[in-house]
Parts: sequence; structure tokens; C-alpha cells
Amino acid sequence: QVQLVESGGGVVQAGGSLRLSCASSRSILGFSAMGWFRQAVGTQRELVATITTGGRTNYADSVKGRFTISRDNDKNTVYLQMNSLEPEDTAVYYCNAQGSRAYWGQGTQVTVSS
Repeated sequence: QVQLVESGGGVVQAGGSLRLSCASSRSILGFSAMGWFRQAVGTQRELVATITTGGRTNYADSVKGRFTISRDNDKNTVYLQMNSLEPEDTAVYYCNAQGSRAYWGQGTQVTVSS
């Protein structure tokens, strides 16, 4: 019965920024980790960033130094701050919650123009 709802996607020019939000219907403290994945046209879904309950973060090499994942346990929300966006970042971004099983949001489109 867990629902994850992403927001904040849109169209931005290269070099711009966006902040994605993922709101969970239940306490995110119940998950071992929260994360963001993305899937570009014609590609497989790939890991972007994760954050554990303890605050440990992990990033894909392609986004290190540009993206920042964070969480607000009181708001049951995880964020992805995306800076210095590149056309290669264009994808549908999915929120993920990992517990006894994985839960996924519907995704939000991020389009970065040249």
C-alpha cells in the first residue's frame, strides 16, 4: 500500500538546475534506503543516487559533484537536487524505496536541451 509520488521535473537548458521531490505515503524510516533511478529513451533503468536511513549516500559516477540526494524524515520526502544539467541527463526519473521489497513511483520527466 506504499505510494511514492515524484514531482519537480520539467524542461531546462543545459547548465540549469532542477529539484525533484518524492513524497512517500508512509514513514521513510521504514525503508533501508531511498533512491533515485532514471531511464532514458532506448536504455535500461540506471541508478542515480541512494541514501540510507543513516544518511549514507551513493552516486553514479556520471552525476557526482552535480547531484545531491537528501531526505526529510519528518516530511517523508526524499529530494534530488540536480545542478549543471546536461543533455545526457534527459530521462524519466523514478523514486525508489527499498524495504522488504522495492517500491517505485510513476516517474517524472526531465528534459535538458542543448
